[in-house]
Order: sequence, then C-alpha cells, then structure tokens
Amino acid sequence: MKAMLFAAGLGTRLKPFTDKHPKALAEVNGKTLLELNIRYLQRFGIEDVIVNVHHFADQIEQVINDNSGFGSWVTVSDERDEVLETGGGLLKAAPYFEGEEPFVVMNVDILTTLDLGTMIAAHKEDDAIATLAVMKRESSRQLLFDEHMILCGWANNNTHQQRISREVPWMQPFAFSGIQVLSPEILQMPFTGKFSMIDVYLHFAKDHIIRGYDHTGNVFIDVGKPESLEKAAYLFE
Repeated sequence: MKAMLFAAGLGTRLKPFTDKHPKALAEVNGKTLLELNIRYLQRFGIEDVIVNVHHFADQIEQVINDNSGFGSWVTVSDERDEVLETGGGLLKAAPYFEGEEPFVVMNVDILTTLDLGTMIAAHKEDDAIATLAVMKRESSRQLLFDEHMILCGWANNNTHQQRISREVPWMQPFAFSGIQVLSPEILQMPFTGKFSMIDVYLHFAKDHIIRGYDHTGNVFIDVGKPESLEKAAYLFE
C-alpha cells in the first residue's frame, strides 16, 4: 500500500518558525513531523510514501536524503512553481497511485493514535470510494453525515455557509482529521489547477459513497500553532 503526505503548505499559523522552515520540519520531542508521520505509516506496513513540497522544498528534500527516508521509500512531488492545495496536490501525484489498490493520504501536521489499520480494513470492506477519518470535536468547518455516516455536505460554522451534496432529513457534524483512505476512482476528479480535497469529496458525494470513519476518543492534535507543538510534546512522548 502507498501513502501521500501533504507537506507543501505555507504553515502560516506556525510563524515565526515557518518564516525560515517548512512546517513538516517542526519538531516534537526532537523528531520532525515528517519523521513522526513516516514512522506512523510504517507501523501499519506502509513504507512507500510520496511527499509534496513547495515552501522551503529544498530543506525537506535534504532531510529525506540525509535520513534515507527514515527507512521508507520516499518520493517527492515537486510543487515549487505553485502550491496546488490538497486536491491539486493529489491530482499532480496521481500517476504514483496508478493501479487497483486503495491508498492513504494524510496531512503532515497532525498527530494521532488512530488505528489506521482498522480504518483501512473498514474501507476495503465497504463500497465507498473514500473513507474520511472524523471526530466529534470543536472546529470552525465541519463535514455533515447522515445516520449511515455517508457524506452529505459541509458547513462553515463562522459564516454559516453550507454546501449540500445530498438532501437528507437529518445530518450530524464531524470535524475532519486530515486522514483519508481512497480508492483509485477518486483520481478521476473533474478539476484542474489549485483546489481542495473537500471540493472533490462534495462533488463525488452526489452519486458515490464517501464514508466517515468516527475515531472520537483517540488522541488527536492538529500541530498548526506553536502552542500545539508544546501540547503535542506532552501527548506524544
């Protein structure tokens, strides 16, 4: 099985660190987020990883080379010319995932105790083309699911904007954890350039099953701010 780590973002919330470094190289207990997530994937047998780069791309490439991919086979998807966001980044890397096997995609700036192996197994047993790790937690933007955990829409709690893909009588909100197991069909996305994976999921949710995988109760932290790095150091000793 293969995986992709989204590491191209500017990491503006992690300033001033990201004024001179990419967010993927922020450290928790002496290890970079890049290393921690490569090793997280290894625990579930995933050792073939592609990493997209843009902001201080040379630094990420140097760390990968100096550490021999931390024991994994690591490929770089170069977005130096323009950061393509999550959807555009995956589309650029699509040739890497050619084949019949599902694959994992995750943000480099999250840490969690989610049992990824169980989530992968659930995806393989389902008819969904995407399985999204979600939790019941505070978030300004949330995905909306029906009683069967099928994606129906998206909501911005600050602006009260909603985007609905399926009209159902009742929906429940969950926060997306930035981890997803995808089937190759998702790569037939009708978008180009710079776009978000949320756009992709809301498009396919109209006539395909996008399933939520509730891992509420697991340790999870979005390591996007300096204070969250400090918290992560306690949670992931």
